[in-house]
Amino acid sequence: MKRLFNTLSIGILTILAALMTASVATASTPLVSANWLADNLNNPELVIIDLRNSIDGGGYETFLEGHIPGAIHSDYGKAGWRVSRDGTPGLLPTDSQFQSLARNLGINDNSQIVIVPAGVSSTDFGSSARAYWTFKVFGHEDVSILNGGWNNWSKTYPNKIDSGAPIAPIEGDFVASFSPDGYIDTDGVELIVSDKSSPVALLDGRPEAQFWGDGKHPKASAAGHIPGAILISQSNAYNETDNQIKPVEILAEIYDDVTEGPVVSYCNTGHWAATNWFVLSEILGNKNVLLYDGSMVEWTKDQSRPLVSEKSNLTKVREFLKLG
Repeated sequence: MKRLFNTLSIGILTILAALMTASVATASTPLVSANWLADNLNNPELVIIDLRNSIDGGGYETFLEGHIPGAIHSDYGKAGWRVSRDGTPGLLPTDSQFQSLARNLGINDNSQIVIVPAGVSSTDFGSSARAYWTFKVFGHEDVSILNGGWNNWSKTYPNKIDSGAPIAPIEGDFVASFSPDGYIDTDGVELIVSDKSSPVALLDGRPEAQFWGDGKHPKASAAGHIPGAILISQSNAYNETDNQIKPVEILAEIYDDVTEGPVVSYCNTGHWAATNWFVLSEILGNKNVLLYDGSMVEWTKDQSRPLVSEKSNLTKVREFLKLG
């Protein structure tokens, strides 16, 4: 009887361990739901990062008013997720800079990270997409974004909200190690543009007016787009009604021209571009997508780099036929 009991106990423990492992493994999906997060709040390896900042009209004070239990706040615009170098904003931090940021958030090499946007706009989602990409570039694979963000959580679980300052996290042991996979700099983009036979698609994630030079980022030196680029505004991937990323079948239609083959995603400062990168690489599975963090602001610093701001006759005809 004792042996049977021990055997049953071992079997039960094995099943429980398998269930726990399966539960943790599901967090490796790029997007997680509020229901998944609610079921995994007690996971000791879970680190929830609330990125609310000026882009979404929030920040630390907003976080103190209400946040997901156990979450820690890291202001996307102030904490060092993006840095300025040589007058160019929005660049990738160095290994040591990002390692310090991550460790201060209590992140270990085995942490399961869930990034929480405010959940109010596509531009707000870009904060989380850029932070997600940064973790990937520096070698941390177990990272997800809460689809719908804080807005969706507060509506779905109004009784699971904490307020006030959380307990400061214990410093983590995460080791940042830069990988060129997913990253490209200005030199790399110049090589693509100069090679007329290059198979790389340049994907511009900005609004159409900026693409055609009718507007520009305040820190860009000139208007227009990189020669050969195609336009898919990052806002196309976002459902403004429920503030979530659109279903995969709709995304596949939107990004049909770039779901296969090499792609460089860019915008003004690598923020909007992060959403296009996230959709293509992490949701649609094109693992040959690079993000150009310097984007138009860095590209236009050198006036000798080419730009396109006038529509070709072919483009005009296509637009006429589309309107007709």
